[in-house]
Amino acid sequence: MSHIVNLVTFDEKIEVGPDETILEIALEENISYPYGCASGNCGACKSRLILGNVEMRSHSSFALTDDERARGIILACRAEPRSDCTLAVMNYDDALSHPLKQLQGEVISVQKLTHDIAAIRLRLSEPLEYTAGQFASVAFPGFPARDYSFATPPMDNEIEFHIRRMGDQGVSAFVFDELEVGELVAVHGPKGFAFLREQETGPIFAVAGGSGLAPIRAILTAALNHSKTTQRPINLWFGARTESDIYLEEELKALQSACPSFKADIVLSEATDDSLRRTGLVTEAIRSDLEKLGTQALDGARAYLAGPPKMVEAAQEIFTAAGLDNSRIHADAFYTEEDKAALDITR
Repeated sequence: MSHIVNLVTFDEKIEVGPDETILEIALEENISYPYGCASGNCGACKSRLILGNVEMRSHSSFALTDDERARGIILACRAEPRSDCTLAVMNYDDALSHPLKQLQGEVISVQKLTHDIAAIRLRLSEPLEYTAGQFASVAFPGFPARDYSFATPPMDNEIEFHIRRMGDQGVSAFVFDELEVGELVAVHGPKGFAFLREQETGPIFAVAGGSGLAPIRAILTAALNHSKTTQRPINLWFGARTESDIYLEEELKALQSACPSFKADIVLSEATDDSLRRTGLVTEAIRSDLEKLGTQALDGARAYLAGPPKMVEAAQEIFTAAGLDNSRIHADAFYTEEDKAALDITR
């Protein structure tokens, strides 16, 4: 049975059917609902249920706590209506209003950054407004659309994505092995809530795992361009498995040389015995460093996290335990299609 959902924030009503979420239908109706992972991990689509009942699919306790649920707060990406409902988006004043566009892009370069990550640069049919940290849905020829984060701040009508090869089949394998300059692709965006709060000057704590460095690189570049005169403290932890998984290191070194307030740490989880880098889980390095910095270092800070879901969730827990309010932690967990399917099965 379908139910009518009144979205008072947008002065819109949508009809949501059985086994559909509020966010799914809102996006189909081209409503600019704020969201990030769409998988119950980041909290970007947090909303207040004013009237009605919903059933919540599985979600992270950091995206929505038990106390918040008891106070009538839901995640639109995990909420299936069980009656007609009325709800309002929380913290909507913090959302962006870049217009959603469906554009055509032409591949102008394909660069292998590591053994399994490629940088894809597109020239769009017209400029696309977005803020560093956001993403877009990209459809390569013959494949369904997938979400990829912008790897640079806005730059005229060119955009860049970093895409990791996730196996021998599917979109990522095609992009890494076969995509050629001149191919035409469809781009729909911008999307996402884990974007840089550009007007702030407080400290930034950034965490990237694997190709999660793409949106973090865009955020750091934009933030450092804005803060060279204010010396805004910015810390990055980049987690990789081995030396062969590290990329953009020279660029990070150049940023550190140009901006003394920026500090980058690369942490290897599967380092060789002779490695001179920090080793272990990147989240343990974060925990150790935050203990040394003390709670005062978190005053006015924002944390931006991107990469594997387990890393993102662990980092969220560490920053929360250190005293950073959850509303100031912005997560972009990189779910595979298999991850998403598993989350939807477990309700």
